[in-house]
Amino acid sequence: MTQQSPDPLLAPNRAPTLAGVERAAAKVAELLPLTPLLPMEIGGTTIWCKAECLQPVGAFKIRGAWHRLTDLTPEQAAAGVVGVSSGNHAQGVAWAAKRLGIPATIVMPSNAPQMKLAATRALGAEVVLYDRVTESRDAVAAKLLDERGGTLVHAYGDPWIIEGQGSAGIEAHAQLAARGIAGPDRIIACCGGGGLSAGLALACPYADVVAVEPEGWDDVTRSLAAGAIMSVEDLSYPTECDALQTPQTWPINFAVLQARGVRGVVVTRQEVRHAMRLAFEKLHLVVEPGGAAALAAVLAGKVELGDATLVTLSGGNIDPRHYAEILAE
Repeated sequence: MTQQSPDPLLAPNRAPTLAGVERAAAKVAELLPLTPLLPMEIGGTTIWCKAECLQPVGAFKIRGAWHRLTDLTPEQAAAGVVGVSSGNHAQGVAWAAKRLGIPATIVMPSNAPQMKLAATRALGAEVVLYDRVTESRDAVAAKLLDERGGTLVHAYGDPWIIEGQGSAGIEAHAQLAARGIAGPDRIIACCGGGGLSAGLALACPYADVVAVEPEGWDDVTRSLAAGAIMSVEDLSYPTECDALQTPQTWPINFAVLQARGVRGVVVTRQEVRHAMRLAFEKLHLVVEPGGAAALAAVLAGKVELGDATLVTLSGGNIDPRHYAEILAE
C-alpha cells in the first residue's frame, strides 16, 4: 500500500511538490481506473482529451480529495472535515469521506445546481448553504471550524489538493507514452481557483500550461497578467460555468502558476456551449459548462496547439434539462 506522508497535515501551508503529485498518483492508481485519454482532430491537428467527467463523482475533484483525506491523522479524521465548493469538490470530498468513515460538512452556494447539491447530500455529507454574492464561503467555513473543530479541505488553496489534481497529468503522460508519444508538450486546463492548473504544471514541468476561465470570472487570467492576485470584479456576473466561479485564487496556487509561466485565456458562453455540443457529437461525452472551458478555448482558436496537446474535460455534472437545452441549440 502507498505510504502515508511522514507528517500528515502538520504543515498545511507547505508548498506542493512534484514528489507529492507522484505520491498522489500512486494513491489514485490503487483506487480508481485510468480515465480515458481520447483523441480529437482539430483543423488537422490531434489533441488529447482527458475525460475526467467519467470519474465516479463526475469530475477530477476526487483526486485531490482522496489525497487530502487519506493523509489525515486518526485524530483529525475523527474530528471531521469542512470543505468549500460549488459542487464538484463537494462530491469528491463527500465520496472520499464516506469511503473512509470521516464526517464531512461542505459549504456550498445556495444557487449551486440542484443535482450537485443532491449528490453531495446523497453521499452522506452535511451541506451548509451560503449566498455567493453577499457572503464569503471561506468566512462561513472558518466559523464552522471555530464552532466544531475539524480540518479545512479547501477546493484549491491546499497543497494536498493541488498535488492530487496533478495526478491527472502523471496519468496522461503515461498514456501518451504508451502510444509512443512524448508529452504532453502543452496543457489546456479548465480553471476556477487554479488547483488543477497548478497541479498539472507541477506534474508536467516540461509542458506549457494555459488556464482557461469563463468571461466575468477571469481573476486568475488577470492576476497572471498583472503579477499580483486580483479578485473577480462582479460576483453577480452570470455564467453557466458554476464549477469555475471562484472569487480569487490563493497564494499557494498563484506561486506555482507564476513560477511555471502559466498564462490565462477567457472564453464566452457561446464558445463553451459549442464545445459541449462537440464533445457530445465527437466523443459521446456529457461535459458540463465548466468542464468544457478548455476545449472551448481550443475550438475558438485562442490557444496554439503543440505536437501533443492535453485538454482537460474536467467535469460532467449538469442538470439534464439544462444540458438538453444546450444540445438543442
